[in-house]
Amino acid sequence: MRVGLVCAHAAAPRHADGPAVGTREHIARVAAELAGRGHDVRVYERRDAPDLPETAVVDGYRIERVPVGPVAPVPTAELVPHLADFGRWLADRWAADWAPEVVHGHYWPGGLAAAQAVRETDIPVVQTFHSLGVEQLRHLGADYQGPDTRIPLERALTRVVDIAVAQCNDEVDELTRMGLQRTSVAMVPTGVDTAQFQPDGEAAPREQRPRILSVGGLSRGHGHEDLVHAMRLVGDAELVIAGGPPVEQLASHAEFRRLRELAERTGVAEQVQLVGAVPHDQMATWYRSADVVACTPHYASAGRVSLEAMACGVPVVGYAMGGIADAVVDEVTGRLLAPGDVRTLGVTLRRLLADNAGRFAYGHAAVDRVRCSYTWERTANALERLYERVVGRRKPVEAV
Repeated sequence: MRVGLVCAHAAAPRHADGPAVGTREHIARVAAELAGRGHDVRVYERRDAPDLPETAVVDGYRIERVPVGPVAPVPTAELVPHLADFGRWLADRWAADWAPEVVHGHYWPGGLAAAQAVRETDIPVVQTFHSLGVEQLRHLGADYQGPDTRIPLERALTRVVDIAVAQCNDEVDELTRMGLQRTSVAMVPTGVDTAQFQPDGEAAPREQRPRILSVGGLSRGHGHEDLVHAMRLVGDAELVIAGGPPVEQLASHAEFRRLRELAERTGVAEQVQLVGAVPHDQMATWYRSADVVACTPHYASAGRVSLEAMACGVPVVGYAMGGIADAVVDEVTGRLLAPGDVRTLGVTLRRLLADNAGRFAYGHAAVDRVRCSYTWERTANALERLYERVVGRRKPVEAV
């Protein structure tokens, strides 16, 4: 099958000397898995750096970088005016050369470009949003930073795609509230590299006292402040926060300063350590160094951090929302709590840190759960069946 994956989103983080992370990592792994199954896969992304070649072959699939907009990373809001040109470039390319049998848009800009490209064809469109503006606005409130056009454009996109792929049950419900029929929504969770994220291997250096690890960008929406408040109830333990800018830039970062001031005011400054950005290929060592991984974001669609931690054999204490609620089985692989319940968060962390046998049992169950239900092979299997379904639905039936 010929598969085109479209990612017009220019705000995907990438470490200069490491692998892609977030949305681009997801696309790269899906592309590699599909190519390994014999499919002809091409990934289309905007060319946002002058030193990037126009085309490249990676892990059996082909990357084509579309020359639209500035040759530099730009905020998503500034990308929107270029999406029609992106779609026209794809349409011209597919009319003159290789054409996909199915197109899969990623994030809402990629979906809009894909829908523009195929509007005069019978090529079906599958769409993964990765996050939804209406959900982010509801959970983040004043901290929501998406462009004003995002939510109406996402609603419009749901009306033109053949199938929307949700990454958690909360997203399934949200997409149906946005007007999609339930039969037009497929739940396909993200995968985890179980070769990279596993219990055996090197661990980052640590102190003797128990370690709680929190992973996520330095912004209010990641919920680090809840953990700082909760540390008053935890006792003698350290909270390590990984994420944000490189460590040498932390001192000038507004959220870093806010969290440090909050830790000082609450009397836990000596227990809280912010280590800045950690390359994704080094994250497994940090998970393995922790006794518990805490996942307390105000919004989480895929729940990637909880899955990576579980794959490393570390129990997760997290808010029961989004992908976290799907990944963590309460009192089996960790604990799920009501979002925002800081008191219960602190008490739960204290009790779990004191329960060596409980953490051991949770960790073993967590590894089994990820290896059974959240591998990239399972994700690719589900998408392969989905592609076959939408292509079969669009093919004309031959007259007898």
